[in-house]
Amino acid sequence: MTEGNFIDYIKIYASSGDGGGGSTHLHREKFITKGGPDGGDGGRGGHVILRGNKDMWTLHHLRFLKHTRAEKGGHGSKSRSTGKDGEDKYLEVPLGTIVRDAETQEILFEITEDKQETIMVEGGMGGLGNWNFKSSTNQTPRYAQPGMPGVDGWFQIELKLLADVGLVGFPNAGKSTLLAAITAAKPKIADYAFTTLKPNLGIVDYRNHQSFVMADIPGIIEGASEGKGLGHRFLRHIERNAALLFLIPADADDIKEEYKILLNELQQHNPELLDKERILGISKCDMLDDELKEEIAKELPEGIPSLFFSSVAQIGLMELKDQLWKLLN
Repeated sequence: MTEGNFIDYIKIYASSGDGGGGSTHLHREKFITKGGPDGGDGGRGGHVILRGNKDMWTLHHLRFLKHTRAEKGGHGSKSRSTGKDGEDKYLEVPLGTIVRDAETQEILFEITEDKQETIMVEGGMGGLGNWNFKSSTNQTPRYAQPGMPGVDGWFQIELKLLADVGLVGFPNAGKSTLLAAITAAKPKIADYAFTTLKPNLGIVDYRNHQSFVMADIPGIIEGASEGKGLGHRFLRHIERNAALLFLIPADADDIKEEYKILLNELQQHNPELLDKERILGISKCDMLDDELKEEIAKELPEGIPSLFFSSVAQIGLMELKDQLWKLLN
């Protein structure tokens, strides 16, 4: 899948169908010249419904859908016949999708389960036909209710990736290399900042045919919580991860300071992110001897489990999987 195919934000105008009007029909047939009212009710207008699909991971299929409209309800007719309900409009979305009111930014609902269906805009109710208004004092009502109008408005549909482990680090920390080394994912890898311009998901095979999902989040820079770099665009994907793996390369100038900056950016974006379980991984450890590892280990941040590994040299990867599995379970 190409870089441009990962879409995690769209704005859409959705309209539900108007309800059908009730009928004012009066019963007429041979030898019955003054039959009573028999106008049927109008049908319900169609809803616009979002449905979760576990096989999707992007909103790309909705990229060019600026407007969506459900069908109107049919009008009632004679013999108390109810009008046909308008056909509902379904939009399939990946798990982890949230919907906001575009004007107020209020979160309306989230889609987190496969085949979960939630109405985004409800269709208008059908109007009552005249037979509903017949009474002892009004035997032949010649009026019926019109259908209720549908609902419309602008909505923001956003995707927050659902993954067990999220990779957090500066550009060039080795996140994409790690994902490629322990999963079947094939992220773009190169020796320059911001190689990754979209999140990548991969399934990590573990012992006894078990597995967990890892997400490579594009690199964070200082000021990302204020919108710098790729900023807010991808920080929200970290919110859905069960655990976080902080990646800092062994050749970093100050590992403790880099960790502090990363932690601060997450806190500024959403303080609840600090409640997640986390591990510190020191990547590119193949360039270190045992003596250097011992020196670096003394300077590592306190209060977070840490380990050394190398994706390229395949060093410490199983130990890393063990630590992550323990953290998740």
